[in-house]
Formats: sequence, structure tokens, C-alpha cells
Amino acid sequence: MLPSQPLLHAVVLALAALQALASDTFIAAVYEHAVILPEGSDLPVSPEEALALMNKNMDVLEQAVREAAQKGAKIIVTPEDGIYGWRFTRESIYPYLEEIPDPVVNWIPCTDPIRFAPAPVQERLSCMARKNSIYVVANIGDKKPCNSIDPSCPSDGRYQYNTDVVYDSSGKLVARYHKYNLFQSEHQFDKPKKPEAVTFETLFGKFGIFTCFDILFHEPAVALVRELHVDTVLFPTAWMNVLPFLTAIEFHSAWAMGMGVNLLSANTHNTKLAMTGSGIYAPDQARTYYYNMNTEDGHLLFAELDSHPRLSSAFPSAVNWSSYALSDERFLQNAHEFRGLIFHDWFTLTDLTVPEGNLRVCQKDLCCSLSYKMVQKQEEEMYVLGAFDGLHDFEGKYYLQVCTLLKCKSTERTSCGQPVETAQTEFELFSLSGTFGTNYVFPEVLYSEVQLAPGDFEVLKDGRLVNKAKPTKPVVTVTLFGRLYEKD
Repeated sequence: MLPSQPLLHAVVLALAALQALASDTFIAAVYEHAVILPEGSDLPVSPEEALALMNKNMDVLEQAVREAAQKGAKIIVTPEDGIYGWRFTRESIYPYLEEIPDPVVNWIPCTDPIRFAPAPVQERLSCMARKNSIYVVANIGDKKPCNSIDPSCPSDGRYQYNTDVVYDSSGKLVARYHKYNLFQSEHQFDKPKKPEAVTFETLFGKFGIFTCFDILFHEPAVALVRELHVDTVLFPTAWMNVLPFLTAIEFHSAWAMGMGVNLLSANTHNTKLAMTGSGIYAPDQARTYYYNMNTEDGHLLFAELDSHPRLSSAFPSAVNWSSYALSDERFLQNAHEFRGLIFHDWFTLTDLTVPEGNLRVCQKDLCCSLSYKMVQKQEEEMYVLGAFDGLHDFEGKYYLQVCTLLKCKSTERTSCGQPVETAQTEFELFSLSGTFGTNYVFPEVLYSEVQLAPGDFEVLKDGRLVNKAKPTKPVVTVTLFGRLYEKD
């Protein structure tokens, strides 16, 4: 039956009103939280003690939520482990968990706290969102009972999940995500039977969400972007920085650029574990970021983003990542190659022995080409061009193709690949490319003192990563980090 004219007219007016309310841009916030940790013990505490600790952390988060809302933010992301920390066994984390329902139940914990099992943490998070009229993203723990009928049910009769929750500006639960790719030390949690693709719509774009280690894998990270076409990814993380390629700010910024989405990355802050590095990243460049290994303070970040970045004039054009490297014949492979260990992977390396030139280095199917010119070659600094094509097998198993211009720790070849934070050498020119067998390539430029280079470089359509700033600031690494999801 066709709708009546008055009803059809009302629907059209409603859609028009929603379009009028929709925003082309929005202000986003992320909070890097110095988490208050529990006492180290394998013994479970009482539920009251667990809630007391979580309330201490939520006191801090609530201040950040209030400030974010006052400054016009529509959404705030808080870190993984930001409410109870870590140092848990499966048994000792149990008092910190709550049962989190599917968002289809249409629940506002702030106004209806006893509808489900006791949920004081969910109630408080919901009230933060409702009182401040802002979307709140947090990471907590979910518990789900199971029994022997389920062959994968753990022996204690429950599933325990590392879980992200999202409350809208009315306090309603609109998203729940169970982390799929658990880090090697997360023995307290269970892996869901299959990856979840969690999205939700707002007046300022379509959002997806996943957690920390998930970003290195196709499911769910790539699927959200390529198949579900989200505009912005929410990313609670507890990221331990690993130079030279997996420092939080450089990799997360590169991932946003490579995938063509906004990324709101909120990290925990703990310098003893090298945890720092949060940011708000757009496809064209980092809008704002924070990296601090000197103090133990939390930090609140703000930035304005395009609600639909693919429609923005600044959206990067499509890249053929192997075009230039396959076609240019100027590059000669250097006979003075050597092997270097970089984050547990053996790279094929060649050193930059003169202030300018064209070099090529190959490993398996990957050849990396570099044109460069140093402003003034520093005698006490050594740079190499490196290639890696293979299976990374340390904290997880995943296939990589990596091309990198890298500063070594000293002038000894054996130091190449060791963590370096400072440099003095500036470049008038660098142009890095590779014969990649994947379209998933993430461009990174890291300056001295772990500083990003927003706006200082660009990726050309033929796959070259080149500098725009002339000269550059002192360079630590220039990298094209390729992920061969196709082999995983």
C-alpha cells in the first residue's frame, strides 16, 4: 500500500530537516590518560574495591569529557584499559567486568540503570555523555555466561571480552565492540568467535570502531573502511612505541592517510612501558598529536575534521604504489648490501655513502628505489636504504613489504635498525618508492625528537613519497609500510 500524501510529505520534511542539521565538519577530542593502576596481585579484589579504582579513573575521564564538550567537541575517545588498567589474570579481572548488552536493546543506562544486571560503570559513562551532550567512547570489560553446550565455552563458564562502548549525546548505548586481535599478553580475555564490524551513523558522519592491535589486520580494520565505507574510525589503544616504524603517532597517522579515513586515536600514558602518542588524523595529514615521554600527565586534544573526508577537496587521489619503481631505470642496485635486524625482521640494506644519488635495494619481490640529496652530510651520522618482504613473526604473524630510508644509531652497520630518536641531517630531496604487491601501503615520515611532518611530504599518484619542505627538518626515517593482507 502506498503511503498517503500527508505521510509522504512528513517523511520528506523529516529528511530535509536531518540534512539541514547534518554538519560538513565537526570538532573531535581524544584524551591520553595516565591510568591509575590496581595493586599488582593475582588474587581477585571485591567488587567494591574494583569499582572504587574504576571511579578514580572515571573521575579524571569525566573532567576531560566536560572540558571537551565545553570546547565544542561532538565526540571524545578515551584509551584502551583507561578505566581499570592492566596487570590482570583471568580471575583477577573478573570483579571489574560488567555484562554489556547488544545496543539493539535501546538502552540509556543513565536513566534506567537497573534494567540489566548491576552496571555502575556503564551508568556513569552514559551519564557523562548525557550531561555533557557529547558522544563518549570508552574501553571496559564485558562478561558473558556460557555452558557446556558451547564447545568453546571456557572452563569457568564465561566469556570475557576486551570491549569498546559508545554512548551518544543522550546517553544511549549505540555501539559495542569486542576486540578480535588480542595482543600476546591479554590472557585475561577471550577472542570472539568471529570479527565484528561495528558502525553507527551520526549527523557528522559514519563511524567505525576497533581496538589497538586490530589496526594491523584486515579484519576488522580494513573491512570497516573498504566494505562498510566509514568516514571516521574510533581507536582506543594501549600502544607501546617501537621505533623506527611502529611508534604510535607515525603509524596511526600513516594508516589514516593510507586508508583515506579520519582516525581518532586515544592512547594510555605510561612512560615506563613506552606508552604515549595520541592524535586526531585526517587522510591528508595529522591534524593534531601528542607524544610525551618526559612526564606522567594526561592530555586532551582537539581538532576539526571533515564529516565526509572522501568528499573533501583535500582527499588524497588514488595511488598506483608500484608504478614509478617498476618503470624508472635510473636506479642501480648497490653491490655493498648487508643485512640488518629491524624489529625482529631481517632487512636487506645499503648505505648512503655520498651526499646525493639514486639507489635501489631488493629483497624477494620488493625493490625499493631512492633519490636523495642531503643538505650537508653529517660525518657522524649514517643512513641506509632498506627493503623487507616477508612474514613478521614476533608479537603476531603478518606479512609485510617495507621500503625505508633510515638513520642508524651510529656509523657502525650493526647499529642500523636499533631505536633512534634524534638526528641532525636535513634533506633537500628525498623520493622513495617500491615495487609493492599490495595497495595497502602506509607512508610515514618521522623527524628528530619523534616529531611528525604534517604537510611536509606528499605521495604522488605513481607511488613516490616525496618531501615538500625544502630542506626538511632532521630526518629519522622515511618509510612506505606495506601490508600484504592478501597473504595472511
